[in-house]
Amino acid sequence: MNRIIFATQNKGKIVEIKEIMEGCEVVPMSEVGFEGDIEENGTSFEENALIKAKAVWEKTGGLVMADDSGLEVDALGLEPGIYSARYLGRDVPFKEKMDDILRRLEGVADKERTARFVCAVAAVLPDGSSQVVRGTMEGRIGYEQAGDKGFGYDPIVVIPEYGRTVAQLTADEKNAISHRGKALRLMKERLAGGVL
Repeated sequence: MNRIIFATQNKGKIVEIKEIMEGCEVVPMSEVGFEGDIEENGTSFEENALIKAKAVWEKTGGLVMADDSGLEVDALGLEPGIYSARYLGRDVPFKEKMDDILRRLEGVADKERTARFVCAVAAVLPDGSSQVVRGTMEGRIGYEQAGDKGFGYDPIVVIPEYGRTVAQLTADEKNAISHRGKALRLMKERLAGGVL
């Protein structure tokens, strides 16, 4: 089994990644002795993913992957975007972040509530070379929080073809269409030529 060190401390994300990267051993960075935060000072999801992957690779070597993901709401000028985790403050609960977005969208028509989850996945290979890919999941912002699965902004993003929020989808339904699932599968294909 091939080993991937994933530059995250998010337990929910690790569970999702292990399901999608079936057949690979996925190890969170804390299990290989990488402690502390990595400053995400890039200007795009791709830059931030690569910053995280390189920081962990420099300390651990091996195959290191990282992702940077977030929610883009068209009516809010693509906010919160790369600041999704830090929106309103890093320690503010996601329930409050979602309440704020719903409040800001009061009176906005359904067709103008378009939004998407974006995920960039970066891989730094054992030789130091890197690859970056992107996946998206299109949806719209609902009118209330609904569902208790998933994490982050999942309870306010409705997937039109399912008529439910991401937080109401099963793990299999979500992984089949998710931004992270698309990006990870694309990365897996890219690296299939001998790395994975």
